[in-house]
Amino acid sequence: MAVRSLAPPGGIAFVVPVALVGFWWLATHNHPTGLIPPPNLVVRELADTAGLLGDNDEFSGGLWQNLLTSASRVYGGFLLSAALGLSLGMLIGRLKIFQRLLDSTLQMLRPIPVTAWQPLFLILFGLGSRSATLLVALGCFYPILVNTIFGVRSVEPRLIEAATMLGTSRAALFPKVVLPSALPGIFTGLRLGLGFAWVVIVVGELSGVRIGLGAMIENAREVSRTDVVIAGMIVIGLAGYLSDQAILAIGRRLLRWNPQHG
Repeated sequence: MAVRSLAPPGGIAFVVPVALVGFWWLATHNHPTGLIPPPNLVVRELADTAGLLGDNDEFSGGLWQNLLTSASRVYGGFLLSAALGLSLGMLIGRLKIFQRLLDSTLQMLRPIPVTAWQPLFLILFGLGSRSATLLVALGCFYPILVNTIFGVRSVEPRLIEAATMLGTSRAALFPKVVLPSALPGIFTGLRLGLGFAWVVIVVGELSGVRIGLGAMIENAREVSRTDVVIAGMIVIGLAGYLSDQAILAIGRRLLRWNPQHG
């Protein structure tokens, strides 16, 4: 508690980013034309892609369309994987027959990276937005699935016994006892899954799409525009951070009864 009272509210969160930017500036400010541009040039390019400067190159003013397109793929893939991951996770975590039927197969598929799936997805679903969205869904599926299984299996047997003794029917045990107790683990999986969705979006948008943050980064890489590459990375980081804060706020609201999430 003493450490918290001495730290300025929210100020400590800026210590590491400021230190990193300072180190970046010290390492690059004497070499503005080097392979790694200094922070001021990246900020200038970020403003130009946002349409604030109008340098009229191929990246000028394209940030918002790229961001909105990527966000639609991220949230579309996340919602798809959440629907599937939560359903399967609850079935595997609660029913032994589904655990024996699916668990081994899913655990063998889980280590295969998204980049290895990309060529197959391009063959199955073609170039374009569909492959990108489905690759994002695949990338965030397993964190949601594994944490949902863990949350359901971690429910105290004594809670179920107590609810049964108090007259709770077998059909009502899941919605009234198991699901509320598993929610902390489920929200951890959703948070990790949404974070992975923003990680995978760059890989997904290498599947023949022309609009999106991943496409912007790849196009900039091809013409050696490192300032645009770093600007795109910063935007993805900020978008992922805001998404994480949003899901944290939802979790705190739904889990106010839990002392660890209140």
